[in-house]
Amino acid sequence: RAFWGWLNAVFNKVDHERIQAVGPDRAASEWLLRCGALVRYQGSPKWQQDYNGLPTGPLGKYKIEAINATNSCIMYRGFDYLDGLEHVTDIRLEKCMYIQDECLQRLSETNNLQKSLLQLKIISCGNVTDKGILALHKLMNLEYLYLSDLPGIREKKTTFNALQQALPNLELELDLE
Repeated sequence: RAFWGWLNAVFNKVDHERIQAVGPDRAASEWLLRCGALVRYQGSPKWQQDYNGLPTGPLGKYKIEAINATNSCIMYRGFDYLDGLEHVTDIRLEKCMYIQDECLQRLSETNNLQKSLLQLKIISCGNVTDKGILALHKLMNLEYLYLSDLPGIREKKTTFNALQQALPNLELELDLE
């Protein structure tokens, strides 16, 4: 287990030179696919899942619109890759063992995501607590938030009322016991 944790940390190490060389969307795509996530580009209906099949073409041609991080090993350490993404409207975090409150805080503080992110789904991420959900209040354009199977959320009513107050246009769907 320690070996896999180390390897996942290596996969999440941010290469700022790579971001400069190939642009934020390509570098983030490489990171996400390396960690087992999927990406979908603007104007494309299909999900990119093969690292070796990443589209080539002029720099900046492919813009990430959606991220599906189901069962991926993305972790806080790699979140710098999200900074330059300007077109992400949809993120799904499901069964992500390394996603914790600090990740959601970081997501919420990413200026471009504050503007572009419309939908967020957080499902079966056992390290997420009320603190992480409350941190999402900075995603001012978020229209839809789906939360399911999050045992770390203890103060459901208080947390969700505070979030609804901060984001009055948010549709909040809950599947929590």
